[in-house]
This record gives sequence, C-alpha cells and structure tokens, in this order.
Amino acid sequence: MSVDLATYKQNPKTAFLAETFEKLLKEEAEIVAMAEKDSGMADLVQDEIASLKTQQGAILSQMKEILASEEKEEEFPNEVILEVRAGAGGDEASLFAAKLAEMYKRYVEAKGWLWKPVDESKSDVGGYKEASFEIKGVGAYEMLRFETGVHRIQRVPETEKSGRVHTSTASIAILPIRKKVKFELNPADIDIEFSRAGGKGGQNVNKVETAVRIVHRPTGIDVRSTAQRSQLKNKETAMSILMAKLQALKEQEEAQKYDSNRKQQIGSGDRSEKIRTYNILQDRVTDHRIKKSWHSIELIFGGNLGDIIESLLEADRNLGNPDNDVAKS
Repeated sequence: MSVDLATYKQNPKTAFLAETFEKLLKEEAEIVAMAEKDSGMADLVQDEIASLKTQQGAILSQMKEILASEEKEEEFPNEVILEVRAGAGGDEASLFAAKLAEMYKRYVEAKGWLWKPVDESKSDVGGYKEASFEIKGVGAYEMLRFETGVHRIQRVPETEKSGRVHTSTASIAILPIRKKVKFELNPADIDIEFSRAGGKGGQNVNKVETAVRIVHRPTGIDVRSTAQRSQLKNKETAMSILMAKLQALKEQEEAQKYDSNRKQQIGSGDRSEKIRTYNILQDRVTDHRIKKSWHSIELIFGGNLGDIIESLLEADRNLGNPDNDVAKS
C-alpha cells in the first residue's frame, strides 16, 4: 500500500495515526521478507498480512476523514461574527436592527449554539446603531452565510398617528472566522487603542481600560470589542474580526474579477445587496433572491428561520441544475 504520509504527519490530529500506520507497514515488510527467505512460511503468514492490511486500511480511512472534516470546516467554519447596522429610517431603523439581532439570537440558541455580544452601540430609543456578536456552533457559517445583505421592514410605527407605512432598513454581515488566512498582516498597518468600556455600573466598567479598538490604516477598517472582561480577550476578539474582514474583502475583490461566477450565486455576499423584506401588515417575509415568501412573521422574528435558511441552501445546491429557476434568474 503506497501512501504519502508527510501530510498526515504534519497534522497534529493525524500524526499519531500516521506513526501507527508506519509501524504496521514496517511490520508487514518484515513478515514478507521473512516469508521470502523461507518459502515454507508463505502460507502461514497470509492471515497475518491480511490482518495488517485491514488495520492499515482502517487507519488510512480515519486519517482521510479527519482531513476531509478539516477541509469542510475551513470552507464552512463553525465560528462567525454577525454584524448588524441600522440603515435608512432613523430610530425605526435602529429598532429594526435590534429586532433582527434578537431574531438571530433566538435562532442560534434554538440550535444550541453559543451567542456572545462583542460590541454594541445603542440608539436613544434602545435600538442598535450597530452591534456585533460572536456565534459558535457546528454548521454556523454554512447555515448563516446567505444572511449577509440589506433587510427591509415595512410597518406602521406606534408613533405614526396617520397610520402611514414606514420602510426602514438594516444590514447584516456574516463574517466567517477561519483558522487559516491567505495573507499576512503587517503589524505596522494597524493602530490599537484601549479605552474604558461604556455602559452602566459594574466595578470593571469605567475603571479599567478593557475596551479595544483596532484600525487597519490601508483599508480604513475599524473594529471594536468591548464585551469581554479582560483587555487581552477583547484584543484577541477584535483581531479575529479584523482578519475576517480583511479576508472577506480579499475574497470580494477576487470574485469581482469573475462576474459570471457571481451570477451563479444565491447572493453576492455584498452588504449593500437588498435581500429580504419583512412586511408586517401583510404578515409576510419575502426573500428577493429566490423569489419566495413565508407567513407567520412574528414566529420568524421569534427565531423560526429554519424554513427560510433551508430554502436558500436548497436553491444554492440546485444552482448547477439547468431546470432550476434560480439558476436562470
């Protein structure tokens, strides 16, 4: 059995298995050599050789599965940052941004994933100007990757006396946190600032400079992390988000070189792309990319996103099918 063990030896998850595999190969070679010297032993060692080959095959399959799992996790990481930002619509937009954040939080918690605030900037009415959250769970990016874009809500605000329908927007960005990045970050290109965390009360707040802000000068990308209790953890989180944003920027620039490929995607991954409308009066949510609607809007805002997300994933799987309507659009 000819196997290139170098890759398996370099991976900490398969290194021990690779060493075991190598020992089995050596043991097999010794038995074969012994049988060649004594032809009378050839028949006696056949069962032992067969057993060794079975063990080798099992270990090889295990190593391949580990590497395949890692490759999938690299493509679809189990950790993402969800960013929400109020768009057009003033206070109503900030309230909508908070409503979207709550919707995703409930979906994440129902999946048994981890939801943790990273940074929150609230409006005077209690909504979000912008906020970011860390999500960890198996399948997090794979399930949420098509949520990036502009979300629009149509409703009559409680403060609207004439009953006129208002339209507000908020944008969502899903940033995968990858273990491997395809570029090197020059430390000279970033500025790091420390400040006291904002918010109400608490012994740590306003006494220790735990909040971290990192600015990447070449791109102007500005990242903050304030939710952790320690400066070090906030710095690590902010740096992870910065790397994710730079990676996303690089991927977007590369994708723009291949417009035909972008047309074969559910969404461009662009935060400015309008993807979905939530119409309160008509009790309807419409995803414009796949031209499909769902009712029971309050259940959806309560985190019941499964049908919407599955429809997007199914449409993505069917893109290669010439009979698929999404592929034609």
